[in-house]
Amino acid sequence: MTNAPSAEARAQARAAALVFARLHTSAAPLALANAWDVASARIVEAAGAPAVATTSAGVAWSLGSPDGDALARDRALDLVARVAGAVSVPVTADIESGFGADPAAVAETVAGVLAAGAVGINIEDGTRAPAEHAERVAAARSAAEAAGIPLFVNARIDTYLFGLGDPATRLDETLARAAGYLRAGATGIFVPGVTDPATIAELARGIDAPLNILVGPGAPSVAELGALGVSRVSLGSWVAGAAYAVVRRATEELVADGTYGPLADSLPYGELNGLLKG
Repeated sequence: MTNAPSAEARAQARAAALVFARLHTSAAPLALANAWDVASARIVEAAGAPAVATTSAGVAWSLGSPDGDALARDRALDLVARVAGAVSVPVTADIESGFGADPAAVAETVAGVLAAGAVGINIEDGTRAPAEHAERVAAARSAAEAAGIPLFVNARIDTYLFGLGDPATRLDETLARAAGYLRAGATGIFVPGVTDPATIAELARGIDAPLNILVGPGAPSVAELGALGVSRVSLGSWVAGAAYAVVRRATEELVADGTYGPLADSLPYGELNGLLKG
């Protein structure tokens, strides 16, 4: 069992959680370039981000595991603690579906997340029944209330990402899930897999909470999404994937041609090393 945070740590976490919640506004959407280790988190913070979010895929990959509920909870929580301890801005952790088989296990995970120093979570429904996921959201909220920390519970809905159900009723199904998760204690709703402006606008109008959209190449800009009513945008695993793509390109060129073109935009050694001192 994870040790409970001290009174001082809880007070600091409450303050950070309130700051993090206020960052969610469509007037200036919270733009998150998701990190997967301490170095990437420090880079994100140094680049001016007001918060750091982890990517479950990037974290899993960096620890030698596939994404999708394969990573052990203790390894995930250790990474969250390392990231939260390395930056001064609020941290939100992607906990996949909760690193547990039932709501009680999700509550244990959330207690661990809070003890690690994060003040927000993403928790995804995937192909799980909405009623079952609502129970997991409720368990996360109860664990946060027990700790006395207003955790930002970002409930992820995977209807569009996984193409679930009938396309003709997918919007209605997504809105129904969002309403259920909010009743269960979610703070915000994350709908990855949709970039169509008209659909995003309908989601923003129909969800009475901050709406988070996953972005990447081809998606509307942050400003355009804000105008549609989006309060938070996330790059998800795109940044980690791009970093690993450099590894592949550099290796392929080195092996095939003996040249080093992909390394031209590398961060200077001294700059990166300096971010990790102290």
